[in-house]
Amino acid sequence: MEAITDVQRPGDLYIGGEREILANMLDRQRATLLWKCEGLGEDQLRRRSVKPSELSLFDLLRHLTGAERYWFQRCLDGRDLTPLYLTTPEGEIDDDHPTPLAGVVQNFLTTCQVSRQVAAAHAFDDVVYSEVVRCSVSARYVLWHMVEEYARHCGHADLLRESIDGAVGQ
Repeated sequence: MEAITDVQRPGDLYIGGEREILANMLDRQRATLLWKCEGLGEDQLRRRSVKPSELSLFDLLRHLTGAERYWFQRCLDGRDLTPLYLTTPEGEIDDDHPTPLAGVVQNFLTTCQVSRQVAAAHAFDDVVYSEVVRCSVSARYVLWHMVEEYARHCGHADLLRESIDGAVGQ
């Protein structure tokens, strides 16, 4: 895979039920992250931001794949998961064993599809325990939290993309 291409972002949904609007918002955020990566080569996607940060668009794709897997598959659905990427003893993704761009994008897309299926299988008021926040949370919280997680990181993606080639846009 040379670059991410042909990203289709869903339009905003202004009228509908809570689940439908929330699912649309999350899918729009997922697509926005890919859109910020669109057309860039792997070297550009791996380019780090300004010091002291080590963040890259490539890192955001891997991080949000992990967040999707944790919140939907592990927390909400109770699955035992094997890591997609090798990690350091501190739990960070180990860049000495990088996954090629094609694998990272495929992992992201597959994980998002599984997340949609898991979310659809749970009622908003289903309650599960989260090891991350160390308390019980509802499926509604998981969806809202993921919108928040993407919104924050899509802001980072805006800055990273602009620093790479000057491209801006919402």
